[in-house]
Amino acid sequence: MNKNRTSSLAIVAALSVALLSGCEPPSLSGLLSSESNGQSTGEGTQSTTVEPNNEETARPQRASLAETIKDVDGVPTVTNETELSVVVNKQRALPADYIPPDLVEPNVPFPFDEKVEKRLLRAEAAQALEELFAKAKTEGIELYAVSGYRSYKTQKSLYETYVRTQGAEHAAAYSAVPGKSEHQTGLAMDVSGYDASTRLEESFAETPEGIWLAANCADFGFVIRYLKGKEDTTGYAYEPWHLRYVGKEMAKEIMAGGLTLEDYFSEAAIAHK
Repeated sequence: MNKNRTSSLAIVAALSVALLSGCEPPSLSGLLSSESNGQSTGEGTQSTTVEPNNEETARPQRASLAETIKDVDGVPTVTNETELSVVVNKQRALPADYIPPDLVEPNVPFPFDEKVEKRLLRAEAAQALEELFAKAKTEGIELYAVSGYRSYKTQKSLYETYVRTQGAEHAAAYSAVPGKSEHQTGLAMDVSGYDASTRLEESFAETPEGIWLAANCADFGFVIRYLKGKEDTTGYAYEPWHLRYVGKEMAKEIMAGGLTLEDYFSEAAIAHK
């Protein structure tokens, strides 16, 4: 059969099917152009493959700490407060009165019954915590969630209590001034094992639960935020119980390299990357 006659019959058939099915018929110009460009899958033609756009598939560039902060009334304030990668420390505050947008309570064990805000985490972090706890349980590890989200008001009260009862030096080592606490991001959770005597103590690191967490938390998107030997970088004492959610890819890079968040987002690290 003549090739032109075959193309004409194909166009008529396409129009007929569309009209009979009640759909809007395809444009004639579209059908003709697909034939002329050789994009039909009929006999004597070959389908084309669209190559992915390199710009669309490229990983987003890691922003340095200097690129995610601005001065607000004399206070160095983060500009990416809702991102999983946000870095909050003694030099980087959250916006005034920041409240995470998607706080929920993870379905995990707590060592207390009160329905209070410290049960809460942002939704993605809460789901990841549930998965982490479930995996731990299958391996004979019993974990408890101790303290998650803290509002500005709660952190203010907690910090003032630390200063009053244990002194300013201890408070500076273990607690953040209000507005500069990771707990206010809704991405941090302090955890413990069954033994209450190691709860929020450095000795937790030597328990089966602490050892398991350090080895496995990154698989669920968490890091041990305040590492031993990194006190000068983080500004805080070693806290093997303090988990921070950053997402699986970032967590694995950070934990494998023995890094802090400050290290990971430093200018030198980004330049090397």
